[in-house]
Amino acid sequence: MSRRKGIMSSRLKEEIAKELGFYDVVEREGWGGIRARDAGNMVKRAIEMAEQGLAEQANQNNTNK
Repeated sequence: MSRRKGIMSSRLKEEIAKELGFYDVVEREGWGGIRARDAGNMVKRAIEMAEQGLAEQANQNNTNK
């Protein structure tokens, strides 16, 4: 089975990994070295950030009308 190309930018992944406290593992072992739980938490955080950005955008659109 082939791997799909990631949607998140490297910069965003690194930022989230630092925020969640496992970037040291990424530096030592690469992305393949992180635990499944950490990967799941990273995706969860990315979704939260996207939802927050959309909510802020919607608020700006509503205040500009």
